[in-house]
Amino acid sequence: MATSVTAPPAVQPSANRWLQLILGVACMVAAANIQYAWTLFVPEIQKTFGWDRAAIQVAFTIFVVVQTWLTPIEGYFIDKYGPSRVVMFGGLMTGLAWVINSYATSLTGFYLGSVAGGIGVGCVYATCINNALKWFPDKRGLAVGLTAGGYGAGSALTIIPIANMIAQGSYAQAFFFFGLIQGGIIMLASIGLRGPAKGEVTYSTKVLQSRRDYTLREALRTPVFWVMMLMFTCTVTGGLMAVAQLGVIAQDLGVKEFRVNLYFFAMAALPFALMLDRIMNGISRPLFGYVSDRIGREKTMFIAFTMEGLGIVALGYFGSNPWAFVILSGVVFLAWGEVYSLFSATAADTFGSKHIGKIYGVLYCAKGFAALFVPVGNLIMQATGTWATVLYTVAIMDLVAAFLALAVLRPMLKRHHLANGAAVPAGALAHA
Repeated sequence: MATSVTAPPAVQPSANRWLQLILGVACMVAAANIQYAWTLFVPEIQKTFGWDRAAIQVAFTIFVVVQTWLTPIEGYFIDKYGPSRVVMFGGLMTGLAWVINSYATSLTGFYLGSVAGGIGVGCVYATCINNALKWFPDKRGLAVGLTAGGYGAGSALTIIPIANMIAQGSYAQAFFFFGLIQGGIIMLASIGLRGPAKGEVTYSTKVLQSRRDYTLREALRTPVFWVMMLMFTCTVTGGLMAVAQLGVIAQDLGVKEFRVNLYFFAMAALPFALMLDRIMNGISRPLFGYVSDRIGREKTMFIAFTMEGLGIVALGYFGSNPWAFVILSGVVFLAWGEVYSLFSATAADTFGSKHIGKIYGVLYCAKGFAALFVPVGNLIMQATGTWATVLYTVAIMDLVAAFLALAVLRPMLKRHHLANGAAVPAGALAHA
């Protein structure tokens, strides 16, 4: 029989944790441009050297793969050496990547810069997410959402200055100048980063949270880890397919060049939808994270994944209407960005925070698996002759994940917490 266990006396969380959150967000903002500003440099690199654009974009693929697949290794160093050293090294590598790009005169040089950048950004991203999870067990969703949002939307602060410097001079100067600035900001902020000591954090009374710290090997032996991996892969695959193919979809639907007029400004449908991507990505992570702190992770997953699935279905059905294309794209982006806050928070709730760097590092590899499925979208489109089939396929994946959140993950997590003998607040069990 399920019985609740009396929670330990409430602990007053340290005020220092908000400084830790601010430092983490600052590091994420400084690291984001290596991914989000890359598109500004590609035309200039192509113009300078005359290389094929696809060959240049291999550098971006290398960056994503390195950043994603090295996360478990970075998690090991986070747990062993603490956040400050890992982020300082990440800042050094992030700045070095831009400097390498500023001197590169061959594709190999840019590929080398991408490897350095993937290592650097991976160290920053994994550590700052990890630190937010450890400092805010009572507000994990909000804290990790704000941190991830800094990476998703923070680049908006510097996109225009970078574009202006590229337009006024050479792209190499922009690489070098902003590499030094952004790498320096990360290294400076890393000095103040630290993990919480015992007694500096307080646990949630509304979300089931383990007081036992699982090792990576123990976590991998639990069925709940693999259910989360499956759900993560389903939702990230759907989102990546929709986002990666948005430009081609807009062109095939005939809405790419249609100008959306909002009276105070007008913009083509595709760039307007892409602008919404940045805005909605920045909003969704802290928004759904905060909601999950209030009503629980699994319920929030169900709401977000269902919204994304239905939004993609509607995009496939009504997408030929320019206004519907813009609005539904915004809905899809709003419901997609939250995966990076919900799954990280759920992993820490489930397996404790001591080894969460390694555990979430392996779980985050779901993004790498998802990236391998993205080209399948083109194959499906070629086989069926329509993007609707692709969109309906990824929508099904989202809806399956939504079903699993309530029907499988929720009862499984409840059994998991009761079985590990953790001290769980009675209010959290009643809530579940």
